[in-house]
Amino acid sequence: MLGVILCGGESSRMGRDKGLIQFQDRTWTQLAIEKIEELGIPVVVSISRSQKEIYERLLPENKLIVDDSIIALKGPVAAVLNVHLKYPADDLFVLACDLPLMEFSVLDELYRFYVIKNLFQAFIYTNNGEPEPLCGIYTARGLALIYNMYYTHKLEKQSMKYILGQLLVHSMPIPENKKKYFRNFNSPKDVF
Repeated sequence: MLGVILCGGESSRMGRDKGLIQFQDRTWTQLAIEKIEELGIPVVVSISRSQKEIYERLLPENKLIVDDSIIALKGPVAAVLNVHLKYPADDLFVLACDLPLMEFSVLDELYRFYVIKNLFQAFIYTNNGEPEPLCGIYTARGLALIYNMYYTHKLEKQSMKYILGQLLVHSMPIPENKKKYFRNFNSPKDVF
């Protein structure tokens, strides 16, 4: 398994790169890396080509996966498939950088279900019945199926929710006391 921190978004509503925002002496990217590494798995950071120069100053080059123009998609789907193409045998534990309140215990619980229930192709939490796709585990076999749909022009939508609809998913509702960990920060007024 490989951890993947998603940092390649445009951050247009935030007005600056969310992965570089500081919290407790570390960037949101560094916080996300630390939480996934606590599971004992290696981590890479998915970025866009325009972010490469600045992220190379923060992280070792071998930790960075720059979005490839081979995949003519946008957003998290493109990032996840791009990492899948580079590591086709690895299941991916995906975490968006803009979930800075995420706790290790939540990630660990998801990882434990992945270990036990290996028949599924994706593992996610749901919030009031809606999937939380940017904190989830996507298996190599599930991603191979999605990439094949893309390659054969059968991928109808570019959303993570659509992708989950194509896979056999194990989902767990987020307990009320843990919903705060999934708070997504999108604008400057959201930042603490």
